[in-house]
Order: sequence, then C-alpha cells, then structure tokens
Amino acid sequence: MTYPFLSHHGGTRGITGSCHQLHLGPATSLLIDCGLEQGVDAGAGSAFGSIDFDVAGVQALVITHVHIDHVGRIPALFAAGFRGLIYCSEPSARLLPLVLEDAYRLTVSSEPAQVARYLAFVRQRIAPLLFERWHVVLEGPALHCAIRLQRAGHLLGSAYVECEVTCPGNRVRVVFSGDLGAPDNPLLRPLVPPERADLMVLESTYGGRLHHGRGERRQQLERAIDRALVDDGTILIPAFSLGRTQEILCEIEEVLHRKALLNEPATEGRGDFPEWSQLPVILDSPMARRITDVYRDLHQFWRHEARDRLVQGRDPLGFRQLIVVDTHARHQQVVNYLKSTGRPAIVIAGNGMCSGGRIVNYLKAMLGDARHEVLFVGYQAKGTPGAVIQASEGAEGFVQIDLDGRMYEIRAKVVTLAGYSGHADQDELVRFALCRERPARQVVLVHGEQGAKQALAKALEQHAQGSGMVVSIA
Repeated sequence: MTYPFLSHHGGTRGITGSCHQLHLGPATSLLIDCGLEQGVDAGAGSAFGSIDFDVAGVQALVITHVHIDHVGRIPALFAAGFRGLIYCSEPSARLLPLVLEDAYRLTVSSEPAQVARYLAFVRQRIAPLLFERWHVVLEGPALHCAIRLQRAGHLLGSAYVECEVTCPGNRVRVVFSGDLGAPDNPLLRPLVPPERADLMVLESTYGGRLHHGRGERRQQLERAIDRALVDDGTILIPAFSLGRTQEILCEIEEVLHRKALLNEPATEGRGDFPEWSQLPVILDSPMARRITDVYRDLHQFWRHEARDRLVQGRDPLGFRQLIVVDTHARHQQVVNYLKSTGRPAIVIAGNGMCSGGRIVNYLKAMLGDARHEVLFVGYQAKGTPGAVIQASEGAEGFVQIDLDGRMYEIRAKVVTLAGYSGHADQDELVRFALCRERPARQVVLVHGEQGAKQALAKALEQHAQGSGMVVSIA
C-alpha cells in the first residue's frame, strides 16, 4: 500500500455530504469535512447520526467551512468515538457552534442543559488556525503532515486546505478545495489558486456552467426595488441564513446609500411612502440575525471595499433601515401588516428554497397579489416549492403552488437575479486546478452532479493538455 491515499465518505453521489479521508499510514488519517447528505443525495443510512466508517485512526478533522453539508455529521462523528481536534479558520471557529447548535436542537434535543453541555464539548475540540500559515498536525520519525488554510471566497471563513505530507519514500502536496466561491462577493476576499498540487480533490458544483450577469446584478436589484416602490409592494427574498443573507444585505446597503447620495426619489411612486430613504429592509430569521452579528464582529476578515464602508461611518450589515424580527408573534404581525397595507418593503427570510421557515407565511399571504414580487438569488433544488415558484416566472395564466397542503395562486411577480451564485463556475474551477506554478498532477472531482463532473473533466483535459494532469471522477 502506497501512502497517502484517499477514501470518500460523501460528496460523491451529488453536491452534499462532503467527507474525505486522507490516509497517511496503516492506522493514521485526517478527515476533511464531515457533512450531511441532503435531498436527492441522501441514501440509506445517510440520516443525521450516521457514520459508516472506522474513526479509530482519525487524528483530526479539518473543516473547510460551516455549511451543514460539510459539518452536519460532526455530532455523529463524536458519537462514533472521535476525540481529536477540529481545525478550521478563525471565522469558522466562531460560526461552527451556531450551526451545530441549530442542528442539535432540531435533530437531537432542545433541552437547554443538554444543549449547553454539547456546545461546551464542541468548543473544547475546536482549534482555530490563521490563514496562510503552515501548522504541523502530525510529527514523527516516519511521518510528517502540515496543513495550511487559504481563503476560498465561498462564505466568511471558508478555506481550501493544503496538506504537505512526508512519509517513507514520498513527499506529496494534497489540496482539498472545499467549496470555491465566485468572484465579486461584496464581503469576501477573492480566492487565490494554490501554487501547486500533486493530488487535488476538487468540487464541481458548476463544473458544466458559466455564470453570467455578475456585472448587472446590482442594477437588477435596484430595478426590482424601484418596481416595489411604484407598485406599493413587498419584495420577498428567500435566503439561506449563512452567507447569502449577508451578501444580499451588503448589496442592498450599497444601493440605498448610492440613492441617498443622489437624493433620488422613487419615480411615479403612489401613496405616502415613495422614498428610498424610508424603505424598510426586514430580516426575519433568528438564525440569520445571530450569524449576521458574528459577521459584523469579524469585519477584519471582510474584503477591503466592505471595510472601507465602516471607515466612512456606514455598516453594510447594520444600516439604519434594517429591521430585525426575532419572535414568532412579531413575525406574524409583520406578515399581516405588509399584507393589509400598501407599504413597500424588502423582506429577507428563511429558508432559501421555500420548503419551510418563515418565508412560507409571507408566500401564503402575498403570492396571490400582483403588487408583490418574489426575488430568487440562489439555487432552487428540483422538487422544492422554490423551484415551482421560480418555474412560474414568465408563465401565461396563473400557476398554483402547494404550501402546507393548500393550493395558492401565484399572481406575484417572480424574478431570478443572475450573478449571485456562491460557487465558482467552470472557468474558475479550471483556473484553480491549473494552479499558479504548475497544473495539478492528479485531480479527483467530487461535490457535483454527474453531468457537471463530466463537463469539468473534459474542460480540464483540454486546458491542461500536455501537462500530464490525470483527471478522475469519484
């Protein structure tokens, strides 16, 4: 047996459940991510609490970022006997307990004392690392392994992982991409590809696609807000609590700030509420609020353009027109108020695919009214209510949607904003695999549908022709 080598425990059937084991010796390994398989990816035994591999030799867990499809099986990992450290970036170290607490309450227990004990145990295991610094995780006479985290641009704290492994007769640089972000995120510093890689485990979510419309997305958002002001309607934005919510808030703050500088009223507004400066932006998600608070505390990790706003006295995630809704009673009051009045507003609420959460109550109240608009800024998985609503965009006649067992007509406008993808596209994935010094020698494609993997494999073979790169699909 030649070391190091890989085995995969998720992220191979589709785009969720990332979990990769780097075997360094007969009884020594590292685990990179330990995510939950979701939706159509989930097979038998993939439910929360399921670990189907031996954890005895796992020395440490390295987390690329804290989305549930990369960390959701951590409680199961502990239950299986793992007691090593969890290495991650400093922002991820702050965010991980929030994500795991939410998952624990939903799937294990919401009893306060039990939750507190669990979180205390988790925090003891977390070991935050600085970006761009090598850290030795294993040191011995016959084995040396150091890791380095580099910014991945997917969400705050997201990283790709470089592993430098020296074992008898072999020295190997292994790179795990995690999820790579698209450029132009207003909050996140862009990723820089690795110098080199002997072995690369590469995500392929959008391996068969190119993103369009990034340069126009803020103008599209601005036009949507203009329509709401003219129509006296509410813009409903279904958004995920972690990452997408903070990005869209940052974009809205920039639009509102620019409008204020221009002193520009909404044209042809009706009623007594036409001004941009009076437009409420409602964040209706307790989880998103908690995560946004952490994002604000971690402003030193933002990209410099966003930090410059703070110097100017602005707050991209806490601006004057932002209203946060916590309690369910307050949530219901806001829904009823917006339904019954002609007051324009922007509402950001979970969940992102409209399959549950507070966004569903807004949809029930407003889908049947043409004054309102549903604005999609993220991927809608096949079969979800969000996908059904999105498919009604531009349809003739009225489409109906089943929400909690009752049919609702979709008369509200439906718009999808291009350019808000959280994942790198094919060109950016290829650029990552080509590295800065020389192309990766071996690339293993994970975290994507089969068609996306095949398209990316073909693109890599074309761009790396003559380099000796070998591409395989896990």
